[in-house]
Amino acid sequence: MTSTTQRRPNIVWISTHDINPDLGCYAGVWPGAEYARTPNLDALAARGVRFDNAFAAAPICAPARSAIVTGCFPTAIGTMHMRSKAVPPPEVRLLPQLFREAGYYCTNNWFTDFQVDVPEPAFDDCSSTAHWRNRPDGAPFFAMFQGMVTHESRLYTDEEVFAATTAHVAPEMRHDPAAAPLPPYYPDDEVFRRAWARYADLITEMDHWAGELLAELEADGLLDDTIVVFWSDHGKGMPRAKRWPNESGLREPLIVSWPGVLPENVAVTGLAHTMDLAPTMLALAGLPIPPGMHGVPLFDGDVPVAEPNAFTFGGRDRQGEADDRSRTVRDRRFRYIRNFFPDKPAMLHTEYPDHLPTWSVFRRLASEECQQRARGELPSAMSAEQRAVVAQSKPAEELYDIQADPHELVNLATDPAFDADLARLRGALDEWMRRYGDAGAIPEAALEEEWRPRGRRRRTARPTLVDRAGQPGFSCETEGAVVAWTLDPASDPAPAGPLQAEIGMPPATGRDWRLGPLDAPPGATVWVRAWRLGFEPSEEVVLTAEAEPSPDSPGMHTEPERAEWT
Repeated sequence: MTSTTQRRPNIVWISTHDINPDLGCYAGVWPGAEYARTPNLDALAARGVRFDNAFAAAPICAPARSAIVTGCFPTAIGTMHMRSKAVPPPEVRLLPQLFREAGYYCTNNWFTDFQVDVPEPAFDDCSSTAHWRNRPDGAPFFAMFQGMVTHESRLYTDEEVFAATTAHVAPEMRHDPAAAPLPPYYPDDEVFRRAWARYADLITEMDHWAGELLAELEADGLLDDTIVVFWSDHGKGMPRAKRWPNESGLREPLIVSWPGVLPENVAVTGLAHTMDLAPTMLALAGLPIPPGMHGVPLFDGDVPVAEPNAFTFGGRDRQGEADDRSRTVRDRRFRYIRNFFPDKPAMLHTEYPDHLPTWSVFRRLASEECQQRARGELPSAMSAEQRAVVAQSKPAEELYDIQADPHELVNLATDPAFDADLARLRGALDEWMRRYGDAGAIPEAALEEEWRPRGRRRRTARPTLVDRAGQPGFSCETEGAVVAWTLDPASDPAPAGPLQAEIGMPPATGRDWRLGPLDAPPGATVWVRAWRLGFEPSEEVVLTAEAEPSPDSPGMHTEPERAEWT
């Protein structure tokens, strides 16, 4: 194999929403994975490294994605509440910014949802048309593709829409609801069997999309020069999975391939966070890892690390209007969950998912059992495992032996035979919370006031021109700010839809914001601006490049009628 230090690799991320390791290559590793039909991703795993115990930092989209793109625990940087715009500590950086600073062409197609408003210079292109094929000649690239086809919302569309969504799934590739491997905590009824079969069909459709991207890489002659990573943000979009801090909410597929450099057809059984992807990509590209990242590289050179983490950690916080807080730690054998509000229901009302058919089944069955009790009858509409999903309270502590009980049905927290394991995992969780802090313990209103006093966002300071070894450069007194420049004049951004604004996509201004040293032709007008995550961007400052720099000027002068340097 070739040493990673001899290449400057391209990187392609192929990500999807809301799936567990329900791929054919995980058969025998994840319960029910043999039901999957995923030839393209199975082939990718055969050409690369498959991580069998990879976990999200949160069981819902935006907090989980914030961890992946920053390499930091959401609870440590304040991104743990779903649909909030956090102000992370100043040392936090978005991964594509680090690659752009290293000369990479960075794209995102197209979903963000990182719990912050993404600064314009984070990507060269963040849009539905973003692609590595648009890069300058010879530039290495980091291209993210964020698939939506497996999102929970696609499970419940009408037949015509679902058929169009899964147009590439041939009849012989579709999944039989009667054969769906339902776990015991789901009712064995038509709604759940149909939902599970549709979930598998959507994964097959997503596999086709992934195959198209891989075929484009091959057609461009780039496969051997490109690290390809496949991941999901968290577990499947069904009850007791997405939004729950357990195996089905946090465990996800993770595959990394780099032909000729990383080993092929290797399975790593040690514990990994998808949060580890940020430092892993930097290390494989030979770039420094910022000290503020919490994740760890999954490779030592070109060799997979057998045991990347002794534990993985995660948490559940506010999701929509469902305000709750749980923390969890997982080792090779056990999962421990601490519920800070055990008096709250296990399945809190949340406006969006409560309208979904699978959630409605649980609500209906719970109502039937209430009527049975009212008639003096024993409740019989659900099994004990199913009843726990809609219980009106939760255990304060949960402990599951994942090796013996992969569906987490038997809580061992009160079993004296497991007291030593319980104490060990309690201690690991306490130490993690002490080491990184836990912003979830702070009332959200207090966080909001700290971040945005009296409801107003702070503004990033205006950048200043500095001399960097005789070359013009920039600085900003706002800690954690990034300064970028462009030759493109200001323009009104294209109108953003409600979703684009909600998930923090950068405004579509069409301006080419550049990081790094200023390289403008003489006489050019240059616009300069600074961004700090969670703040308003600075005012723009306008400069003109000097044809003949004076000894005391680094080649620029300001346009006083438009801006003054501070």
